[in-house]
Amino acid sequence: MKTYLEPANTLPIYDECDVLVVGGGAAGHSAAIAAARAGCEKVILMERYGYFGGDVTGGYVLMIPALTWRKYSMVRGLQEEWFTRLDKNAPGSYISPRLDEAGEKTPIKIDRWSMVHGCVSLDSEDKYLVRAPYYEPNQLKLEMDAMIQEEPRIKVLLHSWGTKPIVENNTVKGVIFESKEGRQVVMAKVVIDATGDGDLYSQTGAPFFKRASAATRGDKTALVWRMGGVDFEGFKRWAADHPELAQSFQKELVKTAGYPTAFFPTDRNDVVWFNNWLPNLDCANLEDIKYTEFTVRNSIRRIIKFCREYMPQFLGNAYLYDIAPQLGSRCSKRLDGEYVYTRLDIACANKFDDVIAWHSVVPMANDGTPIELPYRCILPKKIENLLCPGRHLSADDVTIDGITLISQCVGTGQAAGVAAAVCVLEGTTTHNVNIKRVQKILCEEQDVPLPRQENTDPELVRELEDHKYGTMSAIAKKIRAEAGLDW
Repeated sequence: MKTYLEPANTLPIYDECDVLVVGGGAAGHSAAIAAARAGCEKVILMERYGYFGGDVTGGYVLMIPALTWRKYSMVRGLQEEWFTRLDKNAPGSYISPRLDEAGEKTPIKIDRWSMVHGCVSLDSEDKYLVRAPYYEPNQLKLEMDAMIQEEPRIKVLLHSWGTKPIVENNTVKGVIFESKEGRQVVMAKVVIDATGDGDLYSQTGAPFFKRASAATRGDKTALVWRMGGVDFEGFKRWAADHPELAQSFQKELVKTAGYPTAFFPTDRNDVVWFNNWLPNLDCANLEDIKYTEFTVRNSIRRIIKFCREYMPQFLGNAYLYDIAPQLGSRCSKRLDGEYVYTRLDIACANKFDDVIAWHSVVPMANDGTPIELPYRCILPKKIENLLCPGRHLSADDVTIDGITLISQCVGTGQAAGVAAAVCVLEGTTTHNVNIKRVQKILCEEQDVPLPRQENTDPELVRELEDHKYGTMSAIAKKIRAEAGLDW
């Protein structure tokens, strides 16, 4: 490869802060708010686009699965606050079983929510309602703006791309960023890499992995779009009554597109969103990015024509509603952190003293039972005062698939923000942070349930123990057997 030697340059320091968050997606947005609410005097949130949410609002990942397990709510904090605020400020902008309906088995409710993927448990013998909101991204975009503007301790840099970490003696001191104003620097006591692709940690000397397993969702890119003029409920009820024809329709839809795709509900019955899975692509590779953008957009008119011709009773008036402004990113880099999370952690229901999030996982390797995510999964080796929450956290190439959905990004981001604040307030580093105080703030001040804490629901613990934390599921047994573990 040819090279160019860039001349030395003196860069202006744009600002200094306690905590700098690079990336305003689900993880970064949550980290900034959590750090400010935990007492940081000055937080800077840097985002390359003009809005917050990343894949949530710009990539049109319009559904958040598994926020409850049976009748219990574990995923609260900032994640549930999104929907509490939408209930108040934009009623009707999302659909989902309510929190107080989680675990219900009423036949009429099961029938209604069975049409909405993820809102009913996968257990064929004991179906119950699951909180899994489908939301309008533009309404959530407005709400995420409001959440940031309500925090006077947060300073925002929009259309600003963090490009290079400043590292001295294995400690991150700040970040170089690019904007319309040119190349400048923000100095910080703690930096949070919430870019999703390890844009910063990959340049610090911290070890990392590449890509996810080809067998997983994470090894695939997407460009999501929405189609209007449809009757989604009518289509789903027809599909339930005509399974063979529905399978034929889906098969021909994929053939028409030229890649795996399917449509899902939105907050409106007359609009659906098309997700897609273009295999063996890296969402941080320029050629793969271009291929994804062109391939999907080139197929949209063909798909709409097919839907109108072969499903006229439900899709006959279909039209292009909109196209996501951002690429659907899944996995490029994975942190090789102080702890690498594996399938055995799920299959064995491993417990961690440094637990920072308690979530159900997808796919359901353990019947959807909540798992513990440790702080060390967002903590890089070798490098100090850098945290890495979100979809590029530390996990093996298969497990990454189930622990980097929106809720885990929000949860690990919120924990990273609190941890960064504790480091600043106590004058410690990210490797010797007072994790007990981090957990206490999350639980007592920010409504994040964690196991073995004062706010842990004892009834939930009893049910988890009765259920053996999902370790008796067929998949969990298979994972343990493959690892040579005899229980």
